[in-house]
Amino acid sequence: MMTRVVVNRRSQSEDIRLSMRVVEEAGTTAEQTLRTLSSSKEGLVENDALYRLKKFGKNEVTHEKPPTWYGQLLQSFNNPFVYILVGLAIVSYLTEDMKATIVLTLMVVISGVLRFVQEYRSTQAAEKLKALISTTATVTRRRSLESSGQKREIPIDQLVPGDIIHLAAGDMIPADVRLISAKDLFVSQAALTGEALPVEKYDAVKSGVGKETDLAQDQVSFLDCPTICFMGTNVISGTAVAIVVATGDRTYFGSLAKNIVGKRVLTSFEQGVNRVSWLLIGFMAVMVPIVFLINGITKGNWFDAFLFGISIAVGLTPEMLPMIVTANLAKGSVIMAKQKVVVKSLNAIQNFGAMDVLCTDKTGTLTLDKIILERHLDLHGNEGLETLEYGYLNSYYQTGLKNLLDTAVLEHVELKTKLRPAERYIKFDEIPFDFARRRMSVVVEELDNPSGNKHILICKGAVEEIFNICSHAKYGGVITRMNEFVRSDGMRVTQQLNAEGFRVIAVAYKEIPIPQDSIPNYGVKDECDLILVGYLAFLDPPKDSASEAIMALQEHGVNVKIITGDNDIVTRKICQEVGLEIDGILLGSQVEKMSDEQLADVVDTTTVFAKMSPIQKARIIRVLRTKGHTVGYMGDGINDAAALRDADVGISVDTAVDIAKESADIILLEKNLMVLERGVIEGRRTFGNILKYLNMTASSNFGNVFSVMGSSAVLPFLPMQPIQLLTQNLLYDISQITIPFDNVDRDFLRKPQKWNVPNIGRFMLFIGPVSSIFDYATFIVMWFVFGADTPEEMKLFNSGWFVVGLLSQTLIVHMIRTSRWPFLQSTASLPVLLLTAVIMVTGMAIPFTPLGTALGMVPLPLHYFGWLWAILGAYCLLTQAVKMWYIRIFGKWL
Repeated sequence: MMTRVVVNRRSQSEDIRLSMRVVEEAGTTAEQTLRTLSSSKEGLVENDALYRLKKFGKNEVTHEKPPTWYGQLLQSFNNPFVYILVGLAIVSYLTEDMKATIVLTLMVVISGVLRFVQEYRSTQAAEKLKALISTTATVTRRRSLESSGQKREIPIDQLVPGDIIHLAAGDMIPADVRLISAKDLFVSQAALTGEALPVEKYDAVKSGVGKETDLAQDQVSFLDCPTICFMGTNVISGTAVAIVVATGDRTYFGSLAKNIVGKRVLTSFEQGVNRVSWLLIGFMAVMVPIVFLINGITKGNWFDAFLFGISIAVGLTPEMLPMIVTANLAKGSVIMAKQKVVVKSLNAIQNFGAMDVLCTDKTGTLTLDKIILERHLDLHGNEGLETLEYGYLNSYYQTGLKNLLDTAVLEHVELKTKLRPAERYIKFDEIPFDFARRRMSVVVEELDNPSGNKHILICKGAVEEIFNICSHAKYGGVITRMNEFVRSDGMRVTQQLNAEGFRVIAVAYKEIPIPQDSIPNYGVKDECDLILVGYLAFLDPPKDSASEAIMALQEHGVNVKIITGDNDIVTRKICQEVGLEIDGILLGSQVEKMSDEQLADVVDTTTVFAKMSPIQKARIIRVLRTKGHTVGYMGDGINDAAALRDADVGISVDTAVDIAKESADIILLEKNLMVLERGVIEGRRTFGNILKYLNMTASSNFGNVFSVMGSSAVLPFLPMQPIQLLTQNLLYDISQITIPFDNVDRDFLRKPQKWNVPNIGRFMLFIGPVSSIFDYATFIVMWFVFGADTPEEMKLFNSGWFVVGLLSQTLIVHMIRTSRWPFLQSTASLPVLLLTAVIMVTGMAIPFTPLGTALGMVPLPLHYFGWLWAILGAYCLLTQAVKMWYIRIFGKWL
């Protein structure tokens, strides 16, 4: 009777098809697989292998290729804000307004080049992190049908279905294969499943005979099929001969990689940029025609009205926004680089700050991906040094390939000093491990034992197997018979350890008198009537920084969720270790039965998602995003690649597999997870400074346009010439170059920050007209106080409004950058203070210089400056009052 494997190739909500070709061979015999693939144990004939190579292609997995430098350069200009500026520059050029054309073009070039330089450097750094992997495989092939097979090394990309390959400890599985023969084979599948412990593989179906395995019930279970191995996994111990079933993109790993390569979904930041762009375009579409018509009708010069309309469009556009955004993100990237973090995509900086949900894999990210001996217990569950000593001697003297558990035991180097095994003991014999017994034994003799004449057989292995060969137990320090009470109590202790996520093995021993007339030959027959000593409990522990990092993230409003391929028991234990409170647990088999709507109902209240397939991980990320969350995902395995790509910000580590690093936006070069908190804070600081520029510029520009619309209807001349408006705008933009280096209030850093397009629109409508009030006050002062009420006095009027407009716009930097009282409760950084002061002095000086004359200005009378400071003081006080009212009504400022 064969084990039949039923494969559900497509779940109800997945649009990605994964290759299960090798699973179809899991329940067949090796001979049947050989026949299906038209191969033999002697290997393929060379000519047949060449034909199959042409038919199936090279054994290569589709992967994300690094962009060319010129492709990355062009992509740096792919920005909605840039498109607006390019459009305005073209119109300015066609109307022969070269000054505006130069200014706009300069803004576009600086922004694009700055982004290109930063992202190109990060891409090159990420490429250097790619791991070097084995490039050859050992195969058996024949020259002709009559000849016998010979082993040879060939490049991995030359493998074809039907090839016979040889595997040994340390090898990476180069394709999806069906085992033909295996000896003591342990394979690490952590990159696919997230489970730290290796799994046993063998060539024949030893269990589950007559049972049907429905893989639709558990998307991860097919990875546990014992007779098949998957590309990308690693041989930990043992040897095997296998037949290649699938290569390249037809492997499970390859199909996963193929489906995630290509265009990414828009992240939270990119969606916000698009919405803001359309908001600004909408304002321009309304305001520019109105200004054009008012000026054309009232002045009668439609060409001048058209030029003025164009300058209004430029004035409405925060033309420095692409550069300010890029400079902010680049600065954040540089700061993160000092924390040993590679930022591949600049937009990831802001997404980091906006992140309100961080989903993370467990193995290798929260945990060390290293098995350690956590507890050594007696039969009561108390700490037992005797158990550790016997376990240490067993691991020390065994000559087979030491597995992860042996390595963990031997790391207790203090025992080597105490026990002095090389001096106090001599190894006499060994009974090797095998998968049928699931235990191994060593026989030692204690050299300085006064009683002498005895050997000690020390055995460790699976709990039930050790129980079955024990007749006595050291219970309460006394050796007693292994009765039902002792057995049930022992099972209670081990089951409790298993429930806490530990991998448990038992340790037993017996003393054997040394025969005087013969040399004993120990074997499996001697593994009987042992004395049970206790248990060794192993765990993949959390990283030292995991608990602190999770607490810090939660304090900053980031909800942490675990999405893992590992089981829920181990994951629950890790959550307890790192202080993550579990609200709910969902298994992959449960998620598989849910619609997206049902999953959306429970995804917010679930902390742990266990036994998840790679596609289920990505699905959870997508569902969280549809609920309005900005989602980060941290992982390092093949099984994390799809989720890394679908998240707003994908985070990986430098030891991750290549496909995970290719899918990630951010790569951590150190294992200290506290860098996550610093990344969140830096992302929020970066975004806060972007919002400052956008809000202050959009509202200020809107206020200017609002002022121009009113003045155009009543004044017999333009309140400011187009070139003066552009110059004022340029000086104002220069005053904001240092905004990326500004301080951000702590209140703003405490919670996730996202694009709020309605708030930007409200900001323009409520804060912009405040400046218009004082613009109109300036018009009244210039008209009635200084007599600038005729076309002949237009230059004086233009000069007066130029200075008031520039200084009020520059002061607004300090008013808008904080929700508090500027200068008193929140002060800008020194670069911002200095540059804004320089621009204000420059603005006041221009009318007195040849530049002012060239721009059509005249020197202002000295008593003008008294009125100037009165207007600016009143402007600051009213703006602060409106700010406090705005925060009270709408609950936020920036």
